[in-house]
Amino acid sequence: MSEPDDVSLSLSDLFDLARKVLLHHGLSAAHADAIARVITQGQRDECHSHGLYRLLGCVRSVLSGKVNQHAQPTIRDVSPGVLAVDAHYGFSLLAFETGLPRLAEKARSQGIAAMAINRCFHFSALWPEVEAIAAHGLVALAMNPSHSWVAPAGGTRGVFGTNPIAFAWPRAEGHPFLFDFATSAIARGDIELHAREGKSIPAHWAIDREGRATTDARAALEGAMQTFGGHKGSALAAMVELLAGALIGDLTSMESQSLDDGAGLSPCHGELVIAIDPKRFLGSEYAIGEARAERLFEAIVTQGARLPSQRRFDARTRSERDGVRVSRSLYNEIMEVFH
Repeated sequence: MSEPDDVSLSLSDLFDLARKVLLHHGLSAAHADAIARVITQGQRDECHSHGLYRLLGCVRSVLSGKVNQHAQPTIRDVSPGVLAVDAHYGFSLLAFETGLPRLAEKARSQGIAAMAINRCFHFSALWPEVEAIAAHGLVALAMNPSHSWVAPAGGTRGVFGTNPIAFAWPRAEGHPFLFDFATSAIARGDIELHAREGKSIPAHWAIDREGRATTDARAALEGAMQTFGGHKGSALAAMVELLAGALIGDLTSMESQSLDDGAGLSPCHGELVIAIDPKRFLGSEYAIGEARAERLFEAIVTQGARLPSQRRFDARTRSERDGVRVSRSLYNEIMEVFH
C-alpha cells in the first residue's frame, strides 16, 4: 500500500519535531525553542512558505558553520526610547524575545520606542513579532532587508531584498488588525515551493537572467524577483533598506548577499522594530481613539471585504482544532536531516 500524500501532526508534535531537528544540529535549547515556536506558528496559520519548510533552510545555515549556535543576545540602551540587541550572529528570534520586554517598557515610558536587532541571521515572517508586541497592548511596526533577490522597478538585476513590512494594531476583543507583506511581488519562499513542486508562477512575480518576465519558477530563482506595484513597491523596498539597514548600522540586502558568497544561507542583516503605546499618545482620549479604529474596521467588513490576516486567523482556528497536514515529501526530507 502506498503512503498517503501528506502527514497529519498536532501542533505539539510539530513543535517537538522542529525542536528536535534544531537540537540535533547543535543549536542551544533557547534558540531551538524560539525558532520552533515561530515555525509552528507559520504552519499553524497555513503560511506554508514560512512553516516547517523553513526548517530546511535553518539546518543549511547551521551546517555552514556561519551561524553562532549558542549566541546569547545582549541589550544596549541607546537612549530612553531606543535600544539595540546584538544577536552575535545567531538567529534573530531569540534576540527579539530577549529585547521585547525592554522595548515594551520603553514604549510605555516614552510613548514610542525603537529596537534595532543587529548581526542576526533571519529567515522568518515578521507577523509573529508584531503580534507579540500587540499582545502587550502596543501598536507595532517591523521591517528588515534580506538578500538582494529583487530588482528595482525598471531594472534587471537584484538590489533589494524581499524587504517585508509588518504592522499590528491591538484590539480589545479578538485578534489584532495585522498585516505582513513583502515589498516584492511574492515571498521568496513561495517561488521556492513552486520550484520544488514543478509549478509555474505568474509572470509578474519575477524576471529571468535576461530580464524577461518568466513563469518558470527555477528561471525566476536564477534571475530576479519583481517588486509589487511597480515603482511604489520599489520605493518602499528602498525605504526598508535605509531604515532597517543604514539607519541601524547594519547590512543592506546587497551586502548580505555579498557576505553569503553563494552559500545559499539565511540572510544576515538587521531588523528595525517600533512599538507605540496608544494610551500614552491619546491619554484621556484613548477610548475615543479605540472607538474610531473599530468604526474603521466595521466599515471594511460590513461591505463584504475582509481585514488582512483574516484567512490566517481562520486557518489558526482549524489547526488548533484539527492539527496540521504536511506534504509527505517535505516530511520525509525533514526526517532525513536526522541522519
